[in-house]
Amino acid sequence: MNNTLFALILGIVLGGMLRWGFRNLPRERWQILAAVPVEKEEGGRWRGLNLTYYGVFNANAYVLGVALMLVLMGSLGIPLAGTFAMAVTLLLICVPASRWVAGVVEKKAHTFTVGGASFVGIVTAPFAIWLLNATLGRLLEFDIPIIPALAAMAVSYAIGEGIGRLACISFGCCYGSPLSQSPAFIKRLFKRHCFVFTGETKKAAYEGGLEGQKVIPIQAVTSTLYVGTGVLGAWLFLLGFPLAALILAVLITQIWRILSEIVRSDYRGEGRISAYQIMGLMSALYTMILPLLIPTPSGLSPEVGRGIGSIANMGMLLFFEALWVGIFLYTGRSMVTGSTLSFHVHRERI
Repeated sequence: MNNTLFALILGIVLGGMLRWGFRNLPRERWQILAAVPVEKEEGGRWRGLNLTYYGVFNANAYVLGVALMLVLMGSLGIPLAGTFAMAVTLLLICVPASRWVAGVVEKKAHTFTVGGASFVGIVTAPFAIWLLNATLGRLLEFDIPIIPALAAMAVSYAIGEGIGRLACISFGCCYGSPLSQSPAFIKRLFKRHCFVFTGETKKAAYEGGLEGQKVIPIQAVTSTLYVGTGVLGAWLFLLGFPLAALILAVLITQIWRILSEIVRSDYRGEGRISAYQIMGLMSALYTMILPLLIPTPSGLSPEVGRGIGSIANMGMLLFFEALWVGIFLYTGRSMVTGSTLSFHVHRERI
């Protein structure tokens, strides 16, 4: 497949997904996917465990992000064993960090933060790749170039978080400020493109008291910007410019993280400047310094068809399925909403 055609198709497919999500996910219908009975209570009813669309879209985002990273690395002819080991290592670091950082910053045990996880991933990735090269690389005879690997990771992260913001829309978290309290130019800009969350179990409702109110669609803006950046970054990567792709993806995502906090109303920790804004600034500066310390290989000739072929096998398909289920169960089991279930027999159908 042609490299440019791949980037174009990726953008069209993801754009369609975002368009559907922006229209539908603020509705109450798209928060709870299912409720599973776990314990019988007095009166014959059951206490339920809610499984959420938040988990569905998070799982979609992780799988898409990992798959894209493997394709980009595979397009350079890097052995699948190396890129797979890198992906698993980063997942083992970033997935737990999404809850740990939220607990430290927001003092909440049952929430997640993609911003915190991305900061941890950006900082630790060069060291994790170096360690992999020095251990498994020597054993399995692979050597992962650090700058292209970081570029693939940053591009995949941009697209993954862009799709992951659909999870935030579904659950009503990471919500924007009400339009009624916004400056006049913000009101004009989002008058016809605002979000109105419905359902008392949406976070915008139970935390912010904003059910039924017009709010700035900050999740949609973030999704659009991140996915667009990711697609452009993937195109630059496939053209043989990994350093440009790395700088583009990290700078835009992290600078926007700093700016977007200004128009968000959800709790982001204490202080006028949030810990997540500081993390975004540190991530951007850290990335700008890395190319000065680590050389970028020259003469790269990515072939996206080679990358797609590297993951087109049953083993990788099973891995993606297992990853999807694992992320869904980790992030989709709601700890802040509950349900009560009852069952009965339709006597007229016996």
